[in-house]
Amino acid sequence: MKQFHGLDTLCQSRQGWLKPQDMASLLLKDLYDCQCQIFGCIEDNDKILLATLHLLPDDLSYEMFDQRIDLIVAGPILRNDCVPLTYRLQGKAFGISGRCSVIAKVCGVDLYLQRSYTCEIGDIARQKFSIDIKSLLKMKNFIQG
Repeated sequence: MKQFHGLDTLCQSRQGWLKPQDMASLLLKDLYDCQCQIFGCIEDNDKILLATLHLLPDDLSYEMFDQRIDLIVAGPILRNDCVPLTYRLQGKAFGISGRCSVIAKVCGVDLYLQRSYTCEIGDIARQKFSIDIKSLLKMKNFIQG
């Protein structure tokens, strides 16, 4: 299940209700040097790092009409001795974590890794993320209120 982390920390410098542009500005600054880690496990639920994907230059943007942040991360696959099960996209304060899979239509998964995630060591995996600003504002205002 997808979880958002650090929303209160991200917004602590701003008091009151935020507009979508305000939230987008905070997120763009926070995610500027983000990374996404893909994890698997073997046996006793040990977390095993399979890949670390970094933000591609010029691939972080705010879509004003749809009120969302789009970004693309990429990096080499480091291990292939277990299947990808979880991920964590992390900026300076804000993060998203959840379950992932390379197999489409797996129940309970909120991130399907793109075809570039080949499970072959050394291959470069790319992943696109879209973050809905309206949903984050609702959560932020619920936390505050």
